Formats: sequence, C-alpha cells, structure tokens
Amino acid sequence: MSLKNKKVILGVSGSIAAYKSALLVRLLVKEGAEVKVIMTEAAKDFITPLTLSTLSKKTVISSFTKGNTGEWNNHVELGLWADVMIIAPASANTLAKCAHGIADNLLIATYLSAKCKVFFAPAMDLDMYKHQSTLENLKKLESYGNQIINAEFGELASGLVGEGRLAEPEQIVHELSRYFAGIAILKGKKVLITAGPTQEPIDPVRFISNHSSGKMGFAIAEAFEMAGADVTLVSGPVAIPAPKGVKLEKVQSAQQMFEETTKYFAESEIIILSAAVADYTPLHVADKKIKKKEDVFNIELTKTTDIAATLGMQKKAGQIIVGFALETDNEFENAKGKLERKNFDFVVLNSLQDSGAGFRYDTNKIKIIDREGNIYDFELKSKKEVAQDIIATILQKL
Repeated sequence: MSLKNKKVILGVSGSIAAYKSALLVRLLVKEGAEVKVIMTEAAKDFITPLTLSTLSKKTVISSFTKGNTGEWNNHVELGLWADVMIIAPASANTLAKCAHGIADNLLIATYLSAKCKVFFAPAMDLDMYKHQSTLENLKKLESYGNQIINAEFGELASGLVGEGRLAEPEQIVHELSRYFAGIAILKGKKVLITAGPTQEPIDPVRFISNHSSGKMGFAIAEAFEMAGADVTLVSGPVAIPAPKGVKLEKVQSAQQMFEETTKYFAESEIIILSAAVADYTPLHVADKKIKKKEDVFNIELTKTTDIAATLGMQKKAGQIIVGFALETDNEFENAKGKLERKNFDFVVLNSLQDSGAGFRYDTNKIKIIDREGNIYDFELKSKKEVAQDIIATILQKL
C-alpha cells in the first residue's frame, strides 16, 4: 500500500464530475492515506462538504477564514503539510487560474504554496478541453513540474461524446500509487542519462550533426529527479534549460560524450542512452575556415566510439541500461538487434513513420522491448508522459 500514511490534499473544483470525488476520497482513505479536502465555492453546487467530510473524517475547507472568528485557514501550512496534492476534477477555470497564479480562492492559494508534487485531473466538455487556451494552460502547468492525468473519452454531460471525462477514481489512485512506489524504489539511486545531438567539427565554423532537440532525454532526467533519484545528464548542444536538481555536463562531440559518460558509468545504477550520437566524425578537422573552391568537396569520415556498445560490454550485475532506436524501416528487427548486440536491458523504439514522434516534437510514440522479448506499446503522448512510461517499465524490473 504505497499510499499508507501519505498526506493527500484533494482539491475539488466546480464541475459535474465533482460527484466522483466522493469515491476518490473513499478509495484514498481505504489505501491508508490521510485526506484533507479543499473545495471551491462552485464545487458546492455539485457535491456537499458534508459528504466529503464524512468520508475523509476531516473538516472540508473552502474559504480563507473560519466563519466570523477571524481565524484563517493557513494555505501555507496546508502546502507544507501535504505529501501530494491532486486537483480532481480540475475545471477549465481552475486550470487557468493555477496556470497564471490567480489566487482568488483557497484552493489556488494552497496550490501556489505547495512544496509537494501536484497532479491535475481535468474534467470539462469536449470543446472546452480541446480549446487552445485550455491546451496551453495544461502545457504551462506541466512545464512547472506538475503532472496531468488526462481526461478520458466518453459521453459528456452536454450529450457530446469525446475527450473531457474525468479519469476514473481508480485510475487516479493508481497514478498516485505509482508515483509513491517510484519514489520508494528510485530515491537515492544514481541515474546517468545522455541527451541531445553531438556536433562533429569540420572546421572552426562548420560541423556535422542531426535534428535531435534533447527534449526526450531532458524529460526523462526531470522525471527521475522528481522521483528522488540522483541524476547526471550528459547533453550535447541543446536550447533547453537544465532540469532543477539535475547535474548537467555539457559536451559537443561524440568523443567528449563518450569520455564524460564513461566517467560516471561505473557508479550509475540506471543508464538511459537517449542521445543521438554521430556514428562518424571527420578524420581531419581544418584549423581555418574552408573556402569554397571546387564544385565537389569530399570529407573523409571515420567511425566514432560506439558509446552504447562499449558501456554494454562493461555492464555489471545490478546495472540497467536502456537504449534508444530511431528507425525508418524494419523497425522491430533493427531495434531488437540493437538490444542484443549492445547488451541493453530495454530498447525504446521510435519510428519516423509515426506522426508526431521523433526529433523536435513535444510528443512521442514509443514501443519498449526487453531482453525477454516483451513489447510494451504506448500511444502518442507528451514527452513528459513518455518519460513516466519509461520509468514505470524500468520499475517493473527493479
């Protein structure tokens, strides 16, 4: 019971889906959690505080002050008290206020004071959920380090059918349990991650590289750090700020990435090789800018050190190595072959045939293959969600 003795703040905002919060409280309490409920005034139109206080065995709070006594409900203390905060249902209005820091009620003020992980479970009608403003607010909240439990597909209160239904309480509890299980297993573990492209110099102003943005590797690093791991991120040149709490080592070439990765490999328990490392580098690098003269210009290339294969050969008992395979054809066969040749425990397969997957996108669609031949197939998701799927798959092995 990974929720046993965990302190949970449940925020309930104004949505017809608020009726599900009663079952959510019941399930959390059944799992051993201590639950405090904060409601917005609009939420009271859909479910009574009495119901939720009876189920949680605690007073439900919704305003900054307690009656007319002048005593206040301290949102700062609430934010410090919780091990996790979940806002479910999170209406479009509440999402917007949280995203932009509009603290005009106790729930938003507590969210802004929270020092713990915060989950949002949106619920609203189809057109509202798909509106650009809502999508931008969700993206903004996710960028702050919060986690989104996506709305589900189904019949909505308006009679429309589509995305917008609040995730079922059982699913929400599962996500919270998975989060705490991950912290319990990963806390203090040393994790080494490579990310981004490498740049192989031709002369002082030109280089050979690829389209990798580093977004996937940085999302994985952030997810491991938030789960309590001790993360070192070795990254090629990217335009992304380092995730908070992650040790970032910046490199440029494949050789530099090899040297820096090797430095941390022996002490690392989990190694994620998501960088797009150049396979070849110029044999000779000009010390001055090469001038345009000939119609045809040849560059002699030599192989770079195969970082993944080298580390795979050095792998010790207890270490887990996860590699990436970006393929355009014979995808499964190529990925499985890479897993075997390089002694990976898992290989994450990307296909450039999948729309929205691969380099530069904020989304990705992956398959994970393990050494036993098991295949874990995932839908197109944000790279932050993909990072969670990768961690969850590794946790099964741990």
